[in-house]
Amino acid sequence: MTPNRHDRGREAHRRGHSGEWLAAAWLLLHGWRIVGFRVRTPQGEIDLLARRGRVLAVVEVKHRRTVDEALAAVGHVQQRRLAKAAAAVCAQRVRWRNLAIRLDLIALAPRKWPVHVPDAWRMDG
Repeated sequence: MTPNRHDRGREAHRRGHSGEWLAAAWLLLHGWRIVGFRVRTPQGEIDLLARRGRVLAVVEVKHRRTVDEALAAVGHVQQRRLAKAAAAVCAQRVRWRNLAIRLDLIALAPRKWPVHVPDAWRMDG
């Protein structure tokens, strides 16, 4: 029996949240400190904010059937939205204004290690 649209949406939402937790754990294991989780802005939600040293990473997490699908899942419109959301968040927090801000991607797929792509997109792009 094929799941209906509502059930597929609920499953995608659940998988997305569990993927964000997995991505956060991956970052923690690699020396990052999670400073924001599902941060809401007028431009949209930021999955994770992670800091290591003088770098603040705005992390988009994508979970797909394959790592390649996850890596390709963020289009230009979403990239611009993430850049605007990052700028808005950093403008609100004085302590982050002097940090290097970058947009990262963590790609997840079943039975595969997470793939962290630092500086996946340019803030001005």
